[in-house]
Amino acid sequence: MTPDGKPAVSTSDDETLKVWDLETGHALRTLEGDGSVVNGAAVTPDGKRAVSASDDKTLKVWDLETGRQVVTFHCDASPLGCTFASNRKIIAGDRIGRLHFLMLEEHGLT
Repeated sequence: MTPDGKPAVSTSDDETLKVWDLETGHALRTLEGDGSVVNGAAVTPDGKRAVSASDDKTLKVWDLETGRQVVTFHCDASPLGCTFASNRKIIAGDRIGRLHFLMLEEHGLT
């Protein structure tokens, strides 16, 4: 967890994300299911979800408590980075210079 009690997430070439407790230095969970190298990730302001940007041209949203994928967005090119502008709004940039603005529906994402 970060000093404010929220999890930290790291990306990897092995197609996984790791959720970390920064106070102890221990990995809390490994998130598997990205189809390629993971280029970037971000955690929601409330610390409940993460988004990952992968070379397989997808953005995946993860529930950090359960480790399951919530939704997958498909891009025309590999997303290189991503962030949450709020608990529901994702912004991502891809390899061909496009910006994607995505809004998560509240249904099923609580």
